[in-house]
Amino acid sequence: MSRSTDRQIDPAAATASLAAEAALLEGRLSLLREAIDSVDARIDAVSETLRRLRRPATEPTGGETPEERPSGTGPDRSKRGRA
Repeated sequence: MSRSTDRQIDPAAATASLAAEAALLEGRLSLLREAIDSVDARIDAVSETLRRLRRPATEPTGGETPEERPSGTGPDRSKRGRA
């Protein structure tokens, strides 16, 4: 037998195989995109938390000076260091 007859491939079978593989890859791609979106959301949440934690306690909020803030609106020192 010659090499050409050994390597003959049914075009319909090859097409079906490639279509199935493409569908599988598209499914994996979708899962990876969802995972990336989840990681992005977690990064955003952690970044926002770090920004809030880095803000000085005396920094005015909402355009108020510390003197303009009503008493008792500052950070609750009794809860500092708790998760």
